[in-house]
Amino acid sequence: MNYLKVILISLAIAASGVILYVLFSQGNFPNKQNDLVSNSTSSTSLISLLPQINSEGEVTVKVSPQDLSQFAISWDFEVLLDTHSGNLDQDLIKNSVLTNDTGDQFTPISWEGNSPQGHHRQGILKFQPISPKPTSIELRISKIGDVAERRFKWEL
Repeated sequence: MNYLKVILISLAIAASGVILYVLFSQGNFPNKQNDLVSNSTSSTSLISLLPQINSEGEVTVKVSPQDLSQFAISWDFEVLLDTHSGNLDQDLIKNSVLTNDTGDQFTPISWEGNSPQGHHRQGILKFQPISPKPTSIELRISKIGDVAERRFKWEL
């Protein structure tokens, strides 16, 4: 009975060895290095466009980039403003600028959202698409609450 167990275990080990040999020799075994490179590229583009929050002062500002492709009609940024003191009466078109990686500045073409009042505002700040597409962009919003300038930067 002990010999039968030894023979079965030996056969299982030999079969495992053959399977591993076949996988490695034919290239069917997953290449972790290449998988990591391809996954990190796609993950970077997703992660880099995540919303950003600035909570300086008494106003919290959250900015979420939308479609920033070359095919987009406009480059849109969802902006949420929240405070428990004071009014949010700033002109976001006047107080915002988008810069590219070479320092060129672009002003918004429109604001589609709540009017400048109250403790909570939400809307879309729209810009003309930048061409050629930069490697990074930075949205600067000034004079929100008692903070001179807030910066939100994304790698594209």
